[in-house]
Amino acid sequence: MNDEIDPIRALQFLKTNAESYGAAKGKRIYIENYLKSIKSILMAELKGDGKKEISLGAKEMYAYSHPDYKQQLEALETAVKEEEKLKYLLEAAKLQIEVFKANEYTRRTEMKNLDVS
Repeated sequence: MNDEIDPIRALQFLKTNAESYGAAKGKRIYIENYLKSIKSILMAELKGDGKKEISLGAKEMYAYSHPDYKQQLEALETAVKEEEKLKYLLEAAKLQIEVFKANEYTRRTEMKNLDVS
């Protein structure tokens, strides 16, 4: 099984993709916050006729159903998918290193036991 795990390659993967993960997470956080801005802008667009004020619920319904808001939700979905994919790939690389270390420890222990016998 040790032959299948290359800890150097796993470390290189971690180094190579750390920046991509950071960028993906930053993009997701930006989009989440931008959604709040879009909602505010859209809610401010909806004004009453002067006689009757439009309710907060009606303004939220307008904002949430607006194509601009929906488009931003789709961007958020894409950003979260990318962030989560990178997160678990990085975690898998870390686990490969841990498995390699455990296998190496086991191999060394077995070699010591063979030498003692």
